[in-house]
Amino acid sequence: MEDLAGTAVRVTPERHQADEWAVVLAAGNIPHRLHPGLDGWALIVAARDAEAAREALDAYDRENIADTADVGADAVAPVRGAAVVGVAVGLLLVGFFAVTGTRASHSTWFERGGADAERIVAGEWWRTVTALTLHADAPHVIGNAGASVVLVGAVSHQLGPGVGLCVLLLAGAGGNALTAIAHGTRHDSVGASTAMFGAIGILAATRVVSRGRHPAARKLWMVGAASLALLALLGTSPGSDLLAHLFGLLLGGALGLAAAPALRRPLRPPVQWALAVAVLAAVVGAWLRAFS
Repeated sequence: MEDLAGTAVRVTPERHQADEWAVVLAAGNIPHRLHPGLDGWALIVAARDAEAAREALDAYDRENIADTADVGADAVAPVRGAAVVGVAVGLLLVGFFAVTGTRASHSTWFERGGADAERIVAGEWWRTVTALTLHADAPHVIGNAGASVVLVGAVSHQLGPGVGLCVLLLAGAGGNALTAIAHGTRHDSVGASTAMFGAIGILAATRVVSRGRHPAARKLWMVGAASLALLALLGTSPGSDLLAHLFGLLLGGALGLAAAPALRRPLRPPVQWALAVAVLAAVVGAWLRAFS
């Protein structure tokens, strides 16, 4: 299949399957993009890379035949509507930005909720959470909202909306806390990017453990390489907080491994949604503490 932007090497109606293929190409350093269409999600590459992309994907399929048999008995249906959580989080980020304004406006929201390293180290823990909901300007929030649609949706699909959001919040807040400790003073940051890189780490970790109890060293290398490639591609732009992104990615990986049992013994949907509401309440609580 050809289109104006290149060649569609694979098409699937499942977004999580398309994301999985995209990770394979990222690990092989093959430029690509995902394109939604009537048939589902198409994985697009440049015409000159089409053969290499197909070979990489075919090799990946062959490598995982045995693992798929291993996991077959443990596979579970995702919670209905879980993938929509990514869209909801993105809309909440944009809506909250409409309330807070930009960082250049010096509103009280940034004074009370920014990830000021010195104040976090001094005990104002809530800033590790509130900073995730603040954004410097419109491109900043739009970028993170778009990332949320893909990454938060994928994590919620994998782990369920409740467990997924809990792990994401821990990765984002933990990444901000570690960044504050590393800097000590004179560092202030805002944005959901730390949590989004946590999502990449979570997806990488769950990808490894979902394919059998003893993943091959090659597979571990591929997932790790893809994660670091995404960090280099998305997390090192001018003005970005590389250290926070790295901590988010690493914490996400560790927490993803810890949350792996949810892949085999998932919580019931009512419990998952109750946990999702609890995460929202935790964020609101952090803001109430910031203004108390």
